[in-house]
Amino acid sequence: MKKALLLLAVAFTAIYTVRAQGGPMQRTVEERVNATMEKLADLKLDKEQTDKTKAVFTEFYEARDKMMQGMRSGGNPPDREQMREKFQKMNTGRDEKLKKIFTEEQYKKWKEEIEPSMRPQRRQGGGRNQ
Repeated sequence: MKKALLLLAVAFTAIYTVRAQGGPMQRTVEERVNATMEKLADLKLDKEQTDKTKAVFTEFYEARDKMMQGMRSGGNPPDREQMREKFQKMNTGRDEKLKKIFTEEQYKKWKEEIEPSMRPQRRQGGGRNQ
């Protein structure tokens, strides 16, 4: 019983600490590229495709981080529509590069199965009074 209470106390402390620090730390570009490459394992990329794909995602995540940092330091809150357009343009550029690397079947699987699974999921309920 004491072990269960201690474990529960540690879990609450960890959750409180993470929330107090503004949420979980954002992963590095390299961590995000590696996570993306793991999701792309089903595509069975060859060595050349893997290297080129890593380069595309590294460039994509670095540009995205730079854009987000610029928006945060801009002073005024970013315009949602303008931000959405910029992200869409970045995604389109990334996909055009991937289309040149992947076979037609690989690209189709990327667009229909893998890319949708990478989008952040919206929380349901969110604790708000509805």
